[in-house]
Amino acid sequence: MKTAVTIGGYALGLLAVFGAAFGVGAVLAPGSLADKPGAVTEDHGAMTAGGAESTEPVPGGLMVSQDGYTLVLADRTLPPGAQVPVRFTVSGPDGLPVTEYRTEHDKELHLIAVRRDLTDFQHVHPVRDADGTWSVPLDLPSAGEYRIFADFTPVGHDGGLVLGADLSVPGDYAPEPLPMAASTAELADGYAVTLQGALVPGVSSELTLTVGKDGAPVTDLDPYLAAYGHLVALRAGDLGYLHVHPAGEPGDGATAAGPAITFYADVPAAGDYRLYLDFLHQGVVRTAAFTVHAGAHSTAAHSTTAHSTTAPNTPAPTAPVHGEGG
Repeated sequence: MKTAVTIGGYALGLLAVFGAAFGVGAVLAPGSLADKPGAVTEDHGAMTAGGAESTEPVPGGLMVSQDGYTLVLADRTLPPGAQVPVRFTVSGPDGLPVTEYRTEHDKELHLIAVRRDLTDFQHVHPVRDADGTWSVPLDLPSAGEYRIFADFTPVGHDGGLVLGADLSVPGDYAPEPLPMAASTAELADGYAVTLQGALVPGVSSELTLTVGKDGAPVTDLDPYLAAYGHLVALRAGDLGYLHVHPAGEPGDGATAAGPAITFYADVPAAGDYRLYLDFLHQGVVRTAAFTVHAGAHSTAAHSTTAHSTTAPNTPAPTAPVHGEGG
């Protein structure tokens, strides 16, 4: 997880494959070929519409296996509910669960969970047993297909990995549309986050998120996972994953503890992205969500869901944001 991370090219066929997950109906069980362990073992690039292999890498989280590492969920189907236990392992090239990880931003592994319509976002940090089994409770408030992303760096691997797998929550599923544009996300307890900047394909795009409370700027953000804020971006449709971090870090003598947090992101193609900002203030982790369209003349946009937690590793149910489209 680096300050600026590039999302690779997207195969045109991906949107058709993953778009089926948005249909209204009853969710039964996951069946994606890409989610079967061993189905994809190497990232050799995406296929173009003409059948030729693209030289741009597949974005993070689209594959369950990469470079010999596989994300293995103990259960592919779980009931809806609060604090539902989720267990998984990451198997290595030798087929055994990985037990040695490098610490990145204060944690060995970051787990992102989101429903495929980009609702119910959670960023949590599982606990690992000595045998390599990770466990964490997740809030699964409604039926649907959830995408689980594991963001980690195994010892002995050159660079980090983001693996993704689908988790089904059975029941009647009515996907929600992508929220409309709004530059401010209003959270609980008087907090608000404003987004400035634009995502322009092929350009390192600067995004500034400014945190306020009760109409005043917040200038005493708490360090959270070795930063003042964490930004996760997911592309609508295929859920290609981009994890970015702000410029600077706490204690470097130059980075202020708010109200503004600046990020740099590179996206290669136009499209809609959902951005989720986590920040810590007065002992509570809060999340502000935005939708941004990446394009030559795009503008920063869109707030809807937000949630807060009382502890960094404890997800809380999402709550509506009072903004345009919210």
